[in-house]
Amino acid sequence: SINGKCFDWLLVSRRSCFRAGVRYYVRGIDSEGHAANFVETEQIVHYKGSKASFVQTRGSIPFFWSQRPNLKYKPKPQISKSVNHMDGFQRHFDSQIISYGKQVIVNLVNQKGSEKPLEQTFAKMVNSMGNGMVRYVAFDFHKECSRMRWDRLQILVDQVAEQQDE
Repeated sequence: SINGKCFDWLLVSRRSCFRAGVRYYVRGIDSEGHAANFVETEQIVHYKGSKASFVQTRGSIPFFWSQRPNLKYKPKPQISKSVNHMDGFQRHFDSQIISYGKQVIVNLVNQKGSEKPLEQTFAKMVNSMGNGMVRYVAFDFHKECSRMRWDRLQILVDQVAEQQDE
């Protein structure tokens, strides 16, 4: 109850049974476009007989890459050079659009260091796809919010505000 108005608020997360696994061992996508460790989280608000729903998804960057554990704290990601990334990538976003409609991709990986090639490849593939139903936003979370500067998240919120309202 807020300001005397009672409503139901439900939060449901659903984890995909495709490509589940632990960090570093399962990354990227398979040939069917299933992203590793994919989860959809849905917020449902029910008020006076009306319902509204908002779904947010997360998963591994949807192309073929790996990050095999070794003795280093953070192993270097390896992008596969021997496969056509676009087939699985296209399948992934086709199924996302069918299920959820327009997509706003928010990529939070580092835009420098070992993760830089992942961000660059992801941006390039979205641009190559040329689908107006998919928008890509890169936000270097570690750089922008380092030293507990959580207020810097407003930069990201402002970048996606129009799509969020839509």
